Amino acid sequence: MQACEACEACEACEASLRRLRTDHIDLCYQHRPDPEVPIEETVGTMAGLIEAGKVRAIGLSAVGADTLHRAAATAPISTLQSEYSLWARELEGEVLPACRQLGITLVPYCPLGRAALTGRLGADTDFGADDFRTTLPKFTGDNYSHNLRLVDELREFSHRRGHTAGQVALAWLLGRSHTVAPIPGAKRAVHVRENAAASSVPLSADDVAVLDEMSAPDRVRGEQYGHLDIRTR
Repeated sequence: MQACEACEACEACEASLRRLRTDHIDLCYQHRPDPEVPIEETVGTMAGLIEAGKVRAIGLSAVGADTLHRAAATAPISTLQSEYSLWARELEGEVLPACRQLGITLVPYCPLGRAALTGRLGADTDFGADDFRTTLPKFTGDNYSHNLRLVDELREFSHRRGHTAGQVALAWLLGRSHTVAPIPGAKRAVHVRENAAASSVPLSADDVAVLDEMSAPDRVRGEQYGHLDIRTR
């Protein structure tokens, strides 16, 4: 990248480094592509930060398979962060195969379905007027009551095996035939420990087949939030 020190991206990166009190960023994400900017331009700029020694690796978020291929043709892409869970499996059609082909680690956000897959939500859960979930199709109206029945199946399945529903949901992700690193959110230490224990939950091939059928996309109602058909330039 020419005159990297003077460019806007480099200045923004330098400001982040000062705030973080470090000399480099291990993984720099573009969170959501700008449809007005060619992905090659964005990734090329990020690659310039690597050349300048300010960034170690590049990650993208919420892009389609075509965009992912174009980005990887410009510079190596280390990770893709997108929603993926037992009740958000849209990535399995084209994006996950692209990750496998390109050697990109998938980082699923909301791997517990915004807490729904923990089994701790119910029909009488009061989300509050400012809770973002009240705007999501999976959590509204008949969709929510239908999806809760699927969560009940997951909870019963998990209980019979001595684990929580959330642990089994995470174990299912960790057992995918690709490098997957879920990032579940947690507000309490007990939930952090519960989530960490998912790495020791054994799931047989039969268990996985049951969970696959249980969570088949046509059984889950409500579109996925942020599912984009990316058509960047």
